[in-house]
Amino acid sequence: MEFRQLTASKSQIVLIAEFTARAGEEERVASLLDGLATKVRQEPGNIAFDCYRQTENPAKFVVYEIYRDRQAFEDHIAADYGATFNTRLQELIIEPQSILTFLTSLGRGA
Repeated sequence: MEFRQLTASKSQIVLIAEFTARAGEEERVASLLDGLATKVRQEPGNIAFDCYRQTENPAKFVVYEIYRDRQAFEDHIAADYGATFNTRLQELIIEPQSILTFLTSLGRGA
């Protein structure tokens, strides 16, 4: 098993996005998210875009994201494919939109 350690710098934008698929829509959400991940990982300022499902409840999705800096995050938000994804996602999830939680590093080394 390979593990990748990511240590965020102070200028990086780190967040998790969470959402829950409506009953019966879990695989459509997974497929939609997979397509977005392919595009986001090609963004020059993207460092990580890792998608997960909760083990106990596979309808719950979590995306761990890191961007080089604020500009890279703003470029990500402005991408037309992101808007398309969010419009399609809204129809498939329980929440009105993804719940975003921004994270700050504790600043401790590994």
